[in-house]
Amino acid sequence: MTLIFQVEILDSNTKEQLCFLDKVDPHSSIGDIKILFHKSYPKWYPARQALRLDPKGKALRDDDVLQNLPVGTSTTMYFRDLGPQLGWTLVFLAECIGPLLIYLLFSHSVVRYILKIIKYIKRLIEIIFVHRFSQGTMPLRAIVRNCAYYWGFAAWLAYYINHPLYTPPSYGETQVNYALILFVLCEAGNFSIHWSLNSLKCEGTKCPRFPHPSKNPFTWLFFFVSCPNYTYEVGVWVGLSIMTQCVPVFTLVGFIQMTIWAKGKHKIYTQEFKDYPNLRMPILPFIL
Repeated sequence: MTLIFQVEILDSNTKEQLCFLDKVDPHSSIGDIKILFHKSYPKWYPARQALRLDPKGKALRDDDVLQNLPVGTSTTMYFRDLGPQLGWTLVFLAECIGPLLIYLLFSHSVVRYILKIIKYIKRLIEIIFVHRFSQGTMPLRAIVRNCAYYWGFAAWLAYYINHPLYTPPSYGETQVNYALILFVLCEAGNFSIHWSLNSLKCEGTKCPRFPHPSKNPFTWLFFFVSCPNYTYEVGVWVGLSIMTQCVPVFTLVGFIQMTIWAKGKHKIYTQEFKDYPNLRMPILPFIL
């Protein structure tokens, strides 16, 4: 006999019943339930919905299957409105285009602006052709915060570097050249890691395997860290900080944020894969 589920959806704040779904297939995913709920409430499209088994619990993933959840054939879920959403591609485009235009307003150095163009054009190409996002959208309110972060630091850095009283690097061209080498190598490494991650063919947040080093030397950092893309990204900003000899505020703040992300990803890898290498650290080999 085939089991049939009944799903009651309540407002997580008021506990008011919003929807009752009868005869739900046990193989239905949370994503399927969101689609059914969307038919009753068109304004709450799936990306805007968060469904939980407990009002204050963790949101269920779209690929969670109903029959695999710790519920009976008659279950209650709690709905929360996540607010208007924007696609990740649009989010990253906004984050990247802003600094390019802002830096152009201040820049008097062709070399520095070209480096900025290289960095953000590379990122735009990755966004369009390389990146795959585990979640399709970001809350609209978050894009304001993110753009303020990227655009604000871009304006601060551009103003500082192009100010009439700006002091050139203490060691002249030698300092600039070595920093430029670090910048170029880390950008190449960052792109190589993103390309490698793209080949994993993940579905949502689930990947069939964890990333491994390949014949590309830049991917050999996978021997030591879980998120070498962040390691290389930090290296890029270290290179720019040395090249411009400015206070590395953006580099430090970025490192802190990327360390948080790297630790989260490292934790997921260690939980999902029993054979995950013990040698790997989240972002810095042997240290962090």
